[in-house]
Amino acid sequence: MRNRERIVAAARELFVEFGPDVALDDVARRAGVGNATLYRNFPDRAALTHEVVLAVTSRTTLRAEEAAATESDPFAALSRFVHAAADERIGALCPMLSGVFDKDHPELLAERRRLEEAVEGLVARAMSAGRLRTDIAVGDVLVALSQLTRPLPGIACQGIDRFTHRHLQLFLDGLETPARSELPGSAATLEDLRRP
Repeated sequence: MRNRERIVAAARELFVEFGPDVALDDVARRAGVGNATLYRNFPDRAALTHEVVLAVTSRTTLRAEEAAATESDPFAALSRFVHAAADERIGALCPMLSGVFDKDHPELLAERRRLEEAVEGLVARAMSAGRLRTDIAVGDVLVALSQLTRPLPGIACQGIDRFTHRHLQLFLDGLETPARSELPGSAATLEDLRRP
């Protein structure tokens, strides 16, 4: 693995474990490179954070596309994606998105659009097949996924991640038709998520 990839992988792990403000010296140490190598590849925290967000988003998009391509049952494809996105630690992006980097960078916006389109496709197919309740929208899936997979750095609840897939499955069971209750409020759309 090239140094740049090792640094991004190490940063992703440490951001998940300790939050986005982890010392860059720790990232270099985890990656098995010197500080000079880290700074040669990433001149500052913003550049490294940009690359981590891009990598996680891209890998999550690939998981959505793989689920759509390999699962014949549309709800199984959605479920597979949700669990795969949890394994990618998509929820770890949330604290990073409030950091000091360009969230509107064209590269990040393009990758976010790819992810949104892939998830929209999964949701639309499951809904068309009558397997997904119709009072939700793709934003509901993304919000729940983000909330249920967000790490809690520095808490005393070590090992809490072992419950992630269990709680995601409870969420998925609530999405499947027939609906067992009426949801309050309105469905969360992508437009709702983009509003400040």
